[in-house]
Amino acid sequence: MIRGLRPLLRGSTYAGALFAYGGALASLPLLPLAALPVLSWRSAPEAVGIVVVLLVWAALIGALGLAAGTRRVLVAGARKLLDVPLPDPVAPRAGAAGPAGADRLRTPLWLVLHVALGWAGMLLTAVLTIAGVVLPGNWLDSQGELTLFGWSARLTGGWGSWVAALCCLLLAVAVCAAVSGALRWLAPRLLGPSVAERLALAAERELRLAERNRLAHELHDSIGHTLTATTIQAAVAGEVLTADPVAARAALRSIEESSRAALEDLDYALGVLREEAAGTAPQRTLADLPELMDRLRHAGAVVEPELTGELAQVQGTLSRAAYRILQEGLTNALRHGMGGPIQVGVRSAPDVLELSVVNRTGTRAAAPAGSFPTSGHGLPGLDERVRLLHGEFSAGPDGAERWRLAVRLPVRPTP
Repeated sequence: MIRGLRPLLRGSTYAGALFAYGGALASLPLLPLAALPVLSWRSAPEAVGIVVVLLVWAALIGALGLAAGTRRVLVAGARKLLDVPLPDPVAPRAGAAGPAGADRLRTPLWLVLHVALGWAGMLLTAVLTIAGVVLPGNWLDSQGELTLFGWSARLTGGWGSWVAALCCLLLAVAVCAAVSGALRWLAPRLLGPSVAERLALAAERELRLAERNRLAHELHDSIGHTLTATTIQAAVAGEVLTADPVAARAALRSIEESSRAALEDLDYALGVLREEAAGTAPQRTLADLPELMDRLRHAGAVVEPELTGELAQVQGTLSRAAYRILQEGLTNALRHGMGGPIQVGVRSAPDVLELSVVNRTGTRAAAPAGSFPTSGHGLPGLDERVRLLHGEFSAGPDGAERWRLAVRLPVRPTP
C-alpha cells in the first residue's frame, strides 16, 4: 500500500499535472476558431454542434504539431516537467527525406492527447477539490447534495461529510498522478525518436566514434614519435653540450621543430574532441618524409632511405596514411631497436605502394633503466589503418637480429 502512495508524494507528479493542465489552457485561443463552423450552421442540433466543435478543435490542435520546432519545445517540456529522458529531435540532413507519414503524425497525436488529458484531469481535479473544501461545512448540521453526471449523493452532516471531503481530496491527488503517469507513458512513444531517427542517431554516434578513433591513431603516431625523438635528442644534446656545442644546438633546434609540429597535431585533435571549430588538420604526406628522417638523424639515428618511383604522384589519403605508417615504424625502431642503421624503403608503382622499415634487434636480459614504455597500440593501430586501405601488413623478425615492418597498399588509378 505504501508503494502505491509513493507517486502521490513525488513532486514530479504535480509537475506533470501542471504540464498537462498548462497544455489544456494553451489550447483555449483555438476554441473560438473551432466554433466558427457551428456559428454559421445555426440549424444544427446541439449534440452535432458540440461534436463538430470538438473535432475542429482537435484538428487545429493537431495542426500545431506539424509546425517546425513544435516537437523540440514539447520534448524540452516533457524532459523537464515529466522527468522523461528524451533525446533532442534529430534535424534532417540536407537533401534527406522528411519523416514518414506515421512518424509525422506522432507529434499531432501527442498534442491532442495532451490537451484531452489535461482538460479531463483539470475538470475532475477542480470538482473534487471544491467538493473537498465545501463538504466539511455540513458538520454544522446543514445538508448538501453532490450531483455529477446524473449521479447524486445527499449528505446530512456529521463525520460522514469529513470522510467524503477527505476522499474527494485524495481522489483529486490521484487524478493528478493518473494524468502525469499517462503522459509519462505516452511521451517516449510519441515524442521519443522514431526508427529512422534511432538509425540516424546510431549513424551519428558511429561517425563520431570513428573520428575519435582516427584521432587516437593520429595522436599515437605523431605525439608518440615526437616524444620519442625529443627524448633521444635531449639526451644527445646533454652529452655533447660541452664537447660539441654546434651539435647540441642542432639537437635543440630539432627538438623545437618537433615540438611545434606536435603542438599543431594536439591543437587540432583537442578542437575536434571539444566539438569546437578546430584549425586546418595537419596534412603531412610523403613529401614531408625527408624532414622526418632529418629529425631522426639529429637524434643520433642512422637512417638509410631507399626511395623508388615518383612519390609526388602518391596523393590524398594514401600519401597521408603512408607518412603515418612510416612515422610509427621509425618510432618503434627508435624505441626498441639496438642501434645500427634503420633502413627505410618506399617504392611507388602505378598500382601499388610498398613501405618497409628494417632495424637491428638483439637479446636483452632485462629492460634498461629509462627505457621507453609501450602501450601495445602501435602495431594493432597500423594493422587497422592498413586494412581500411585494403592493404597488406606484416611485422616480425627478419633473419638474425633484424625486425622488419612491411606494408603493401593498392593505388587507385586517378580518373
